[in-house]
Amino acid sequence: MKSNLMHLVPPVSRDRIISQFPKWYTPEACLQFKEHFHAEVKTACQQSMRTAGLKISKVVVVGDVYVGKTSLINRWDTAGQEKFKCIASAYYRGAEVIITVFDLADIQTLDHTKQWLEDALRENEPNSSFIFLVGTKKDLVSDAVCERTELDAIRFANEMQAEYWSVSAKTGENVKEFFSRVAALAFEQSMIKELEKTAGHMTQIGTGSLIKLEENMMEIPEGNSQVSLSCC
Repeated sequence: MKSNLMHLVPPVSRDRIISQFPKWYTPEACLQFKEHFHAEVKTACQQSMRTAGLKISKVVVVGDVYVGKTSLINRWDTAGQEKFKCIASAYYRGAEVIITVFDLADIQTLDHTKQWLEDALRENEPNSSFIFLVGTKKDLVSDAVCERTELDAIRFANEMQAEYWSVSAKTGENVKEFFSRVAALAFEQSMIKELEKTAGHMTQIGTGSLIKLEENMMEIPEGNSQVSLSCC
């Protein structure tokens, strides 16, 4: 659905407008099978008087060195420097979305994702974050290798209560679809929380900050970009 309030926020190109809930990558490792936004969120986006201001949604991205995190989101990287480890907890804290990344061409990096997730979850309330497991560099492996690796990845995702995706930053395969799904989940959750807080009150969309993708690229050796989302 297209918002009637588009004039209140900076123009958004049509290819960035999410009119329907983005589809999951594979049903074997999917947390939600919804196809539409929550009814109250739809209504809030369509109304011109009673809508919710959006808060910042924090997304952290974690994984081993050189698994493709920087290419995936094109942001800063601490390159495994030990001196940055002490500030990792500050970046983990308050994450609405945690993305754990591994290299499809290096199965060992998949094994390390559980530890990365544990570190991030330690700084957040239980069940407060959406969790994604993402395999990168899909263009570097054959279909057969990818299929075999994904079997293990899906098993890991189920154990981690994460949603699994495989992507290629080089070719762009699944990248837009993945981030659209992340944005939609974060947007919907943010809207629902705001609607609960402002029940019976008049607020206007845009009074809060638009969804923002922050990242924690903290890395250890072996062992503020903004995303605008127009719902509806």
